[in-house]
Amino acid sequence: MAFPQSFMDELTARSDIVDVVGSYVQLTRRGSNLFGLCPFHSEKTGSFSVSPDKQIYYCFGCKRGGGVINFIMEEENLPFPDAVRFLAKRAGLEVPEEEGDREAGRRRQRLLDLNRDAARFYYRLLQQPEGRAVREYLNRRQIRKATAVNFGMGASPDAWDVLLNEMTAKGYSKAELLSAGLIVDNRKGGFYDKFRNRLMLPVIDTRGDVVAFGSRVLDKSEPKYMNSSETPVYSKRRVLYGLNLAKKSKRPNILLCEGNLDIVTLHQAGFDNAVASMGTALTPEQIRLLSRFTKELILCYDNDNAGKIATERALQLLNGSEFSVKVLQLPRRRTEDGELVKQDADDFIKNQGPAAFERLLNGSENGVEFRMAQIAGKYDLSSDEQRVAYSEEISGLLASLPNEVEREIYAARAAETARITPEAMKIEVDRVRKQRVRRENRVELRKNLNPASQLQPKERSLRYENLRSARAEEGVLRLLLLDDGLFPAEPPLMEADFSSPLLGRVFTLLWKARVEGRTAVLPSLAAELTAEEMNHITALCQRPESVRNGKHALSDYIRVIQEEAAKRAGGEPDPLLAAAEKYKDKKGENRNVK
Repeated sequence: MAFPQSFMDELTARSDIVDVVGSYVQLTRRGSNLFGLCPFHSEKTGSFSVSPDKQIYYCFGCKRGGGVINFIMEEENLPFPDAVRFLAKRAGLEVPEEEGDREAGRRRQRLLDLNRDAARFYYRLLQQPEGRAVREYLNRRQIRKATAVNFGMGASPDAWDVLLNEMTAKGYSKAELLSAGLIVDNRKGGFYDKFRNRLMLPVIDTRGDVVAFGSRVLDKSEPKYMNSSETPVYSKRRVLYGLNLAKKSKRPNILLCEGNLDIVTLHQAGFDNAVASMGTALTPEQIRLLSRFTKELILCYDNDNAGKIATERALQLLNGSEFSVKVLQLPRRRTEDGELVKQDADDFIKNQGPAAFERLLNGSENGVEFRMAQIAGKYDLSSDEQRVAYSEEISGLLASLPNEVEREIYAARAAETARITPEAMKIEVDRVRKQRVRRENRVELRKNLNPASQLQPKERSLRYENLRSARAEEGVLRLLLLDDGLFPAEPPLMEADFSSPLLGRVFTLLWKARVEGRTAVLPSLAAELTAEEMNHITALCQRPESVRNGKHALSDYIRVIQEEAAKRAGGEPDPLLAAAEKYKDKKGENRNVK
């Protein structure tokens, strides 16, 4: 999308990357750069760097990088034009938009306006005679009116096209209603409301926009729960129900549950730090979102097999992260017939009360304790054979703990469970850990012994066909970004000389900036490169390059590129790739001999 270059220059000048990133990530200066915990993946040691001089960020862990616009695109889940508008609003700049750009922004805003108006329609209906069935349902669920208002709850009528008619009367088109997921095409040319005779729960993001809807049927019909499908303004992987309210909580942690109505009941009972994922297991995007508001999570999934699996997956995802993680296991409830059945947070609050839930919350176990209990529950520890099997599995879990003190403490507990000595359990855990380290070292060694794989970009689609030329091409780009004064007035290379289409395109873009009298900087490429391409270009800029002997290095790089371009014209193969292929063929022959 084309914004005037003068505007983009002013926007980036007013959006210092340290200030912008610092509003999301706690940064600490180390030398000329600043470091912090990466907001894009879970880690305990900060590998996320920000360079004030280059105005770029790069994570040495997940290999993501770029300029200030790329950061907002990634962090706020916005396309390039919306990230520009986001930063412009932050900087107090008016965005000069072309008609095409203005239309794309208008379409997105129209969907958000439509969702807001639909939410208001459902809300009004809840107060009217047509909403009586939903109001009675809320009374049965013991949800107070003030709580329903706080969550913006509404009612969808028991009719086929009431919302459709209401929204089209407001000027929205059927195409917009379809795009927002509010109506359904019956494949005969007609349309009908998606949500009918349901309790409506608007999904509001942390910016206050209604992006989707959850719903619950009033009787025993199916599906019991129905949520909005993915739309241009809604991705269920990136949203948590109730976080718009929970982010204001004074509690020090966030309570992660399964169901939307669990969240409503918990907030009503005073646990206003509760959120729920939108019909999916916890995702990396949701973890990144949570990291902006807390560093302590409590998992409170249902106490059934599906809930236990969801808890285990969440713990694996959070393993090694900066989060302190606890697990709250809800006890099973005994029915009048004496049967033990599962209960969710909503059931527990209604049956036991908020004080009992608070006690459970205070006694919640950490993630390691939960996983140890799950493993112990799989074995009959009165059997010697089962005790041996338990010891083997628990050793695998304990060996994965990075902290030596944690390993020793939990190994002692596991030894007590297995009825063996702590020394024996420690020996087994150390054995498994050493075995794991040796395996990882072997993998790393094999990787290091393969120069071709080490020099290739991470993304398969960006792989180099000529490694020798590509390495020189990378050097040219680094020098151009470090000091374009090293270059002559005319471009020393053409894009066609580059073996890598990406590197050639970046050279052309940077040279164009130079010709136009602008500084050749990486952040200016945000509109031209995909996220994967920007990650790669930022990564190659992290490699050392000195301008002290810059002219000599530039001359060498240009010579290599021109030599390889001439070879390609003559059909000669890249020597590094040829050597790699020869190495693979030799290994294959050896295997055949064996």
